[in-house]
Amino acid sequence: MKTSKYLSYIVLSTFVLALVSCEPRALTDKDVFTDESSLDQILAEENPVHGYKIYTLNEFLDAFMTEAGSYVSDTTPYRERSHDAVHDLYMYSVDTIKEDTLGIYIRGRICTDDYAGNFYKAMVIQQVVNGEQQNLRISADLGSCGGMFHMGQEILIRCNGLAVGRYANQPQLCVPSYNNNIYAMNASQKVGWCPGRINETRFIRATRMLGTPDVSKLKYDTVTLETLYSQIDLKPAATAEGMDKVRKADGRLVVIRDVHFTGQFDDNGTLAKCDTLHPDSSSNANVFAPTTNNIGYPQSRVLQDQGSKKIMCSCSEYAKFAYYYLPGADRHGVANCANYEGDVTGILGWYLDKASDLAQDKLDGYEWSVTPRGIPGIGVNDIKMYWQGDFDEPWVPKEFNPNDYQ
Repeated sequence: MKTSKYLSYIVLSTFVLALVSCEPRALTDKDVFTDESSLDQILAEENPVHGYKIYTLNEFLDAFMTEAGSYVSDTTPYRERSHDAVHDLYMYSVDTIKEDTLGIYIRGRICTDDYAGNFYKAMVIQQVVNGEQQNLRISADLGSCGGMFHMGQEILIRCNGLAVGRYANQPQLCVPSYNNNIYAMNASQKVGWCPGRINETRFIRATRMLGTPDVSKLKYDTVTLETLYSQIDLKPAATAEGMDKVRKADGRLVVIRDVHFTGQFDDNGTLAKCDTLHPDSSSNANVFAPTTNNIGYPQSRVLQDQGSKKIMCSCSEYAKFAYYYLPGADRHGVANCANYEGDVTGILGWYLDKASDLAQDKLDGYEWSVTPRGIPGIGVNDIKMYWQGDFDEPWVPKEFNPNDYQ
């Protein structure tokens, strides 16, 4: 028995040592982040036959995103509402990128964060070229974009085998996706090809992290609405040149100064006052993003300067702060919204999912929006407002309370 016991100890000790020796090696910075100095050598080895090119973001769009895309002549083409036949412009498109060609790369610094839920399975990258922003949206099927790719992280993406397209006229790196939801609202207009999310494994395999995250290197363009609308067209021309300007402005990281919420929303081209109903039942409630009954379009609330210029503040109904009252709003209404003034930071966008509005000259100027990454206490603090501009009385977010309606 004694010999048997000692033998058991020896076997057990050997097994434990074997387990310890099988533990994976801890990752180092070199395993995760690519050093800039070694990048050329890595890419040359990765593309020994055809070579490679790193495009600026605007160069990439010019080289690979066409107006009609790759699926315009498919037996099942784009959704019906994508095409403005009067001007031959497409609000939806998908251009596939060849796999067996030179290595096609883009790089940019991530300027979004998905903790607050307003950039679900999506991110925007920023590249500063000659002091000016260039930007591109990326649609990736990642459960936590921000958890894997932090804000401020510069990334390099090999685009071969992926696609570039437009969703509601907003350019993005993507893959082709076919929507066959015949039960959707206005389904006859929506069935067809459009940009879709890049598979998680595919995206990770195509992406390298350059250096470590550094949010201080993000560029913010600080503007008033007066300045902004001197740089972009409130109602762009329905021409290839007009749309190109809009698409190149999409994704820009901006700080919009001296604005307030009006307590209104865009009701199909007419501004209407938000109501005080339950946001589960009313899409017009005075919160950031009440229900769309799972249709999923971005909800918008009106921002205005001290004059008459306006822009939409866009938010997803699935964001963590979707049911928080607008600054100055409460269960009684929106009377105090105008008293909370300040700055709103976020991603600039021009969203148009009905090409017929362009064809019929129905643009109302409310297509432009800024999408915040969060609010005080939830994600990135992108909404900084104060009672009548007094910095000692900041806006404190308050969530809708259903008990107020019992």
